[in-house]
Amino acid sequence: MGKTKKKNSSFVKQAVILAVASMIVRLLGFAYRVPLTNMIGDEGNGIYSAGYYIYTFFLILSSSGLPAAISKMISEKVALGEYKNARRIFKVSLCVAGTLGIIGMAIMFFGAERLALLVGSPRSVYTLMSLAPTVFICAVMSVYRGWYQGFNTTIPTAVSQVVEQIFNAFFSVYLAWVLLGYGIEMGAAGGTMGTGIGALAGLITIVIISFITKKSYNAIFAEDKGGYAVETAKQITGRLFKTAIPIITGTAVFSMTNLIDMKMVMVRLAASGAFTSREADILYGQLTGKYVTLTTLPVSISTALATAVLPNIAASIALKDQKAVKAKVNTSLRLTMIISIPAAIGMGVLANQILQLLYPNYPEGGELLAIGAISIIFLALSQIETGILQGIGKVYVPAVNALIGAIVKIPLNYVLIAIPSINVKGAVISTIGCYIVCALLNLLALKRATGIKFDFVSILLKPILASLIMGVGCLGLYKLIYAVLPSNSICTIIAIIFAIIVFVVALALMKGFKREDLALLPMGSKLIATLEKFKLID
Repeated sequence: MGKTKKKNSSFVKQAVILAVASMIVRLLGFAYRVPLTNMIGDEGNGIYSAGYYIYTFFLILSSSGLPAAISKMISEKVALGEYKNARRIFKVSLCVAGTLGIIGMAIMFFGAERLALLVGSPRSVYTLMSLAPTVFICAVMSVYRGWYQGFNTTIPTAVSQVVEQIFNAFFSVYLAWVLLGYGIEMGAAGGTMGTGIGALAGLITIVIISFITKKSYNAIFAEDKGGYAVETAKQITGRLFKTAIPIITGTAVFSMTNLIDMKMVMVRLAASGAFTSREADILYGQLTGKYVTLTTLPVSISTALATAVLPNIAASIALKDQKAVKAKVNTSLRLTMIISIPAAIGMGVLANQILQLLYPNYPEGGELLAIGAISIIFLALSQIETGILQGIGKVYVPAVNALIGAIVKIPLNYVLIAIPSINVKGAVISTIGCYIVCALLNLLALKRATGIKFDFVSILLKPILASLIMGVGCLGLYKLIYAVLPSNSICTIIAIIFAIIVFVVALALMKGFKREDLALLPMGSKLIATLEKFKLID
């Protein structure tokens, strides 16, 4: 029992480190997307996002599955004391990733015009060309991140992510400002140039960390137990692709839904006969620059949990520690829902107020956020389930389920977007349907694979009830204060702070916090003691 707790504690600490870094990265992202949106508007956001989503798709194909695959492979070898194989995995992966990155970069740069026409956004050519080198940079960086995560440390990844986003934030805004004078297309391209500069800074950071930590890891390698077969480059490459391809496929399917939205929004809005090409760009900019940007903020925490849980569960599987596996599954699901459910409710009820606060020059799009905030819950659930399923070796299952979700999305998009009164909201509704299907199918697969009994009362019911109380309370307070002090910014900030307090208190009164989960968090013992004092924890 003590060993299980210790391992679970390590997992949660690494997840917390990555979650904090992810939140910092997301907040820095807001720090530049807000002024960027206020500069280039919804129209520029549409052009920016069109190029960025194509880049994301190529990034996924070339490298996004590699950190998860590499961390899984390395964690298994580390758990068994096979350090020579762990080092060989790193070296071979670096060659594979570099090659894939160069191919992706070349296709994006030289095929920018054709790709832009293919997705129905010809004005995004310059954003594609500016993003092309980033594919190679991120491919190499993904190997270093996978290496450290395989050794159960997320600090190098977290530090490099923060550095990357700092450079990204500054140069995206600066270059957009400089190039905006040459047209909205160049302004959008300037915004994407910062992505490449940030990625390069992140890569340099993690390489420097590798030199600093080299002696420490050499000491670990000296403890290699020996007596095992050293894998060849061919064997490692085969296992890398075997592990990475299902992960890449699942992620690529979700990325494909963005490309599907891009193409279908443009085509189906035109088919409705009610919108011009420029108006379609504006609506698409609201969808991607506001709805997607805001709803993915809380999901970054579940993504961090998924990143941390995969190598940890893989190590527990390698050691045949089923008790640790089940403990990590329960902890991950509970923490994910405690974060995502209140975020969805709060963002939904204060949608218009939040957009007015963040984008005073272009506040439109609140209806998209109000309708689509619920997707946060199902996307977060799907993300964490994907990490767990990949960790227990069911790497193909999330990919298949994501594909089924995408298939559900396409006909909904086709029908709904072309209805003028629904327009781009149809893409939001179809996205919700897609994520619901993925989350439910993944949950069933997880149940079959582990036989675990889910505590739906603590995972879902209590967070939902506390969130509903929070939603009613924060909206009521906003309206009350606004009647006296008609300042949206002040009222929204106060309402958000109040919402957090109400949710925590409501969940505590329902005894929704688990002792075993809090014990694994920083200052967990103090939190438990406080709740025990008021008899709010079992």
